[in-house]
Amino acid sequence: MALSFLPKLLAQKTFNISPSELYKKFDKLAAENSQWCQEAQNYLFSLLQYQHQIDASDLDLGGPGCGGKIWYRVYGTKSPAPEFGKIDELESAFVVLSILNKQQKERFYKNKSLDFSFSIKLHDEDTKETRFRGTIYLEQSSLAANFRKINTFVFPIESLGFAEPIVKRLNLQYEKFGLTLVTGLTGSGKSTTLDSIIDMNNHSNNGHIVIVGNPIEYIHTSEKCIVRHREVGTDVISFQKGIIESLRQDPDIVVIGEIRDADEIATLLEITDSGHKTFSTLHTNSAIDSLNRIIAEFPPREQDRIRIRLAETLSIVISQKLVPGLDGKLVLAKEILAVDSSVRAAIINKNIGEIYQMITEGSKKGMITMEQDLANLLNRRKISLEAALNYANNKKRLKQLISR
Repeated sequence: MALSFLPKLLAQKTFNISPSELYKKFDKLAAENSQWCQEAQNYLFSLLQYQHQIDASDLDLGGPGCGGKIWYRVYGTKSPAPEFGKIDELESAFVVLSILNKQQKERFYKNKSLDFSFSIKLHDEDTKETRFRGTIYLEQSSLAANFRKINTFVFPIESLGFAEPIVKRLNLQYEKFGLTLVTGLTGSGKSTTLDSIIDMNNHSNNGHIVIVGNPIEYIHTSEKCIVRHREVGTDVISFQKGIIESLRQDPDIVVIGEIRDADEIATLLEITDSGHKTFSTLHTNSAIDSLNRIIAEFPPREQDRIRIRLAETLSIVISQKLVPGLDGKLVLAKEILAVDSSVRAAIINKNIGEIYQMITEGSKKGMITMEQDLANLLNRRKISLEAALNYANNKKRLKQLISR
């Protein structure tokens, strides 16, 4: 499905020019040919409309890896869409660049990658805009992009299957202080769960919620709480700056989109320790992995100090996966650690390996292992045995639970 301006774009290609200089030439062409830019935007919007129509979470285009095809992920499976035919790499680059403003392009040229968010009305009859998170990067010097659709609604906290003791601890009304981590691999629904927790607090407490994200995804409307959204790169320089600056903004709850390094972890522990309720996400596969990952981010000489601070501030760890269901959709499977005196002692005394058994026996406190939840989903005929075994962290333990 070639766009009309492709031949003129191809004529601009110079093999001795850097990608950023080539794309800057595209900018100049777009400025001189507004109809090209409009055509490119319309084409991208048609791709996003189709993404919405087939309920795809992600859209990928551009770069050699896509092979000139448009790819969509539907219920966990990514495949090309033959309906859109082939698109040239330069053509797809122009399409993506057409929706960026000047500042975003400058950040992309400088950093060779860009995370951003935007909202569009996919249909004239829509009363609400649909938000997308965009990620643009280089692959073999060619521009590639991913667009993830952000839910236009928030799942009620009750729909996530958390036990009542956990829901209470996530609520500012019952627990004013502590760090909650929502963990999982990419595409496991961490942001969706975090939005449900924010929404619950927004509707049940009077307070102030500060959200720092890169980019900001779902926009929460202030209800009982003031909800502030600060995007890294646009409203604040970095996650760490956002965490520090939030202390001067009189928050009750601070939400950090993701913690990535030792400095951010230390700063988050510090503001939690100062008496705030904090939430963040982490790319780890289990509750135990999350504890080990945080401690391992620091040099050995600092790890004992971090163990103590983590034990004193950590409240809940939710580790989750989206598992293919028997109905063809995705089902949430979760592991939940609720920190109590025994868990604190295990963290401080370097006995983190013992915590799995504590989770196994902690159902009265709302705790559950990934294997226990997978076994529950299997018994309720939500998932297959193959899916349960594929997504288990401890296959031996899952087989024991199933055999009972």
